[in-house]
Amino acid sequence: MQQRLPSLLDVPITFAHRGARANAPENTVEAFGYALERGVSGLESDVWLTADGVPVLVHDGVLGRVRKRRVADLRRDELPDHIPALSDLLEQCGSDFHLSLDLKDPRSGLAVFATIESVSPNLIGRTWLCHPDLDVLSALRPVSRELKLVHSTKLQRMSVGPERHASRLAELGIDGVNLRKDEWNGGLVTLFHRFERTAFCWDVQFEHELRPALRMGVDAVYSDHVDRMMQAYRDEIG
Repeated sequence: MQQRLPSLLDVPITFAHRGARANAPENTVEAFGYALERGVSGLESDVWLTADGVPVLVHDGVLGRVRKRRVADLRRDELPDHIPALSDLLEQCGSDFHLSLDLKDPRSGLAVFATIESVSPNLIGRTWLCHPDLDVLSALRPVSRELKLVHSTKLQRMSVGPERHASRLAELGIDGVNLRKDEWNGGLVTLFHRFERTAFCWDVQFEHELRPALRMGVDAVYSDHVDRMMQAYRDEIG
């Protein structure tokens, strides 16, 4: 069995992808609560801004199948009840976890920060904002030195190669990189750690994927299946 490589974080984060979406309706308070009850250390969701500037947690920015409406064109009070605002999550589930948010609307970063600062300021240092555009992330760095910024990307998009990309992230103050499970290996994790950048691994759904990912020293895994993820975590980390 492969010896476990060290993570950059003291304890790898277990992110429930869109809440416990394999067990409850995704991106709902019910799903997030279920995941926390199963012991996850992190929640993941997607964030959009409503027409009145409220950050809400929903995967697609378009509602309805026949009469389609954009979240950006609707006020918060016009959205279906099952779609929570970020403030709803914090008020109903607390803040004793890491929070990973995909900024689906690139303007949403400031609103996310303002909401967390207002409702749960202790969570700011455990909030990981993810986006594929480095310019969007870099613009958020002056907002707070505590906020965590993560580049969601692919190896093929690192035109300068992984080493120079890791160096660039360090220069910009971007805290880490998020790659799909099949792009990581122990050597690549170690490379990003050498630049003190976290290595996040998404779409890790099965035991035969979760356990090797944790062994190679990634700093976070994202899974729809929280029970499988937590069992693999207990087996590998303790």
